[in-house]
Amino acid sequence: MSSDNISSFIKNAPSNVANLNRELRNAKTDVLVDYIRSDSTGVVIVTNKVAQQSDLSIIDRFVKNSTDINALQVEESRLPKSKSYLKILGIPYFPHDNSQEKLSSSDVENILKQNHIFNNIALASKPRIIKVSPKSDMAIVWIDVWDVQSGLNAKLLINRCFNVGKYIATIRGANMNPGVPQCKNCWKWGHSTHSCRIRGAKCVKCNGPHKTEHHREFGWCCKANFKTNPPRLETKKGEPCPHSFKCSNCKGEHQADSNECPFWKHRFNREWHIKKYAEIRENRSQSIRSATNERPNQ
Repeated sequence: MSSDNISSFIKNAPSNVANLNRELRNAKTDVLVDYIRSDSTGVVIVTNKVAQQSDLSIIDRFVKNSTDINALQVEESRLPKSKSYLKILGIPYFPHDNSQEKLSSSDVENILKQNHIFNNIALASKPRIIKVSPKSDMAIVWIDVWDVQSGLNAKLLINRCFNVGKYIATIRGANMNPGVPQCKNCWKWGHSTHSCRIRGAKCVKCNGPHKTEHHREFGWCCKANFKTNPPRLETKKGEPCPHSFKCSNCKGEHQADSNECPFWKHRFNREWHIKKYAEIRENRSQSIRSATNERPNQ
């Protein structure tokens, strides 16, 4: 699904669960939907037992017929499968002639769709791209594909070559590298949304104690404050927040999930994240000790 479809479907999750279960009961099936959540691949509909093809057809039809969904941007519903991990070598990092525009996940998806060897292959997540080396103009692309338990789909692809413009790309096997998860509740790295321990939620834009979709109503930056210099005016209703944001992880001027963030750029390097958070904790401890030492004796 597209990100807009995911947001729309998750926003109405309670009613979607109720309506889906109504249709499943009408079909006299024992399968019922427990809850709906999102992940990096789209929407996950969790059921009380393993669905059959007839159940999938009902779910698929319901999703595509939803009024707030663009059916053209929805893939077929499918049951969970095994994943296989591959990497592609030989694709240029700057694929567009006379342009410094970097290779994107969308570019890779289009390349795969145009080649027949990927006809029966479904991606399990967005392709991941890095430079071969800092001074190289070539990329390494990691792709995760849905597969059967024996890994047959991956075996049919490994060591095969295909054209990417004037270049010849080669497919190799790869080890699983799920990367470092980013919590969509507190926006910290290193744990999943479902294991987050904070109460409530944090805003990805301002790190305030509210959900991101409520930033315009609760964000401090959009509220009037005449004590500041210069005075801050209230953002007009209906207008998006015009203020710059501060990342809760690196303190840069971007949202906490921005691809400009160094935490995002090192999302497949767990050691880097561990070291960075250790530095942050040490700096915080030093600040607290310094503040304590500077207090006058009572």
